Amino acid sequence: MGVAIVDLLKPKEISFNDLKGKIVAVDAFNMLYQFLTTIRQADGTPLKDSKGNITSHLIGLFSRTTNLMSKGIKIVFVFDGEVPELKRSERERRETLKEEALKEYEIAKEREDIAAMKKYASRTTKLTPDMVDEAKALIKALGLPIIQAPGEGEAQAAYMVKKGNIFALVTQDIDGLMFGAPRLVRNLNITRKRKSHNKLAYQTVKPELIVLSETLNELGIDHEQLIVLGMLVGTDYNIGGIKGIGPKKALDLVKKFGSNFDALFEEVKWNKYFEYSWKDVFNLFKNAKVTDDYELKWNEPDENKIIEILVNKHEFSIERVENTIKKFIKSKEERKQKALNDFF
Repeated sequence: MGVAIVDLLKPKEISFNDLKGKIVAVDAFNMLYQFLTTIRQADGTPLKDSKGNITSHLIGLFSRTTNLMSKGIKIVFVFDGEVPELKRSERERRETLKEEALKEYEIAKEREDIAAMKKYASRTTKLTPDMVDEAKALIKALGLPIIQAPGEGEAQAAYMVKKGNIFALVTQDIDGLMFGAPRLVRNLNITRKRKSHNKLAYQTVKPELIVLSETLNELGIDHEQLIVLGMLVGTDYNIGGIKGIGPKKALDLVKKFGSNFDALFEEVKWNKYFEYSWKDVFNLFKNAKVTDDYELKWNEPDENKIIEILVNKHEFSIERVENTIKKFIKSKEERKQKALNDFF
């Protein structure tokens, strides 16, 4: 879902060259959902092979990942682990919305209303365990590290950035800042287009970098106050936040009350909206489950395995797959040669 405080932030526009040679951690679930939502046919249905298996996530994953690799960006994929109890209600809410969207889709289908079909179909997106396993197999075949988080993937990635193992967390959500990620990259999209929220249109976007320390300085608050600010407008753990409080009002409140969070949440009547303590949500961000049990190791792509997954199993064009593999291998060799020439 992401925290609705984007309007308060002042990201820096960056280029792909700015990330060349740097290690970035991708919030895997966030990216896969993005592909499943946007890579669809004219009527909104996801792309499938002849057996009816959805392939939208694999098409997006293969295309974007190899493009980023071709630009010299070192990628690590971080997958979610156990879902915090407070997030289960958000997942239940999303399931309800998907069921409602499916009903609307069927109505639009009967009317042969293509625009409405596309609108509602994208809201029925589901990422199944089989899709996750296939995505992991493809990432491994590409030679990239996979990190399994004990809890939230964004929290684990933020921890790795704080440790200095990773340059930045790549995600469209802002939650990473609340988990303490020192640097967050958004819009890492090769096509430079992104679907507008709740619209059929696309908007032009460029990669942007948000630096946590600079953000806090600009807002005039500390990290704990940022967490509280996010909670006031709503997170995945307290959906909707406090009624009537938007980002600007939330910022005013955290500045007014400083570190006296008990007084702040009493003022906004937290207990009227939520049956659990504000501290339960705060601690999920402040003391998120993370692990040091991971290895950052990159291997050479396994071309045969990539072809087995994409071509043999899901009927991708072998010419396209082989050409894509050759392209990013060639770019890798060219970078090595350039580095050697620069050395001499």
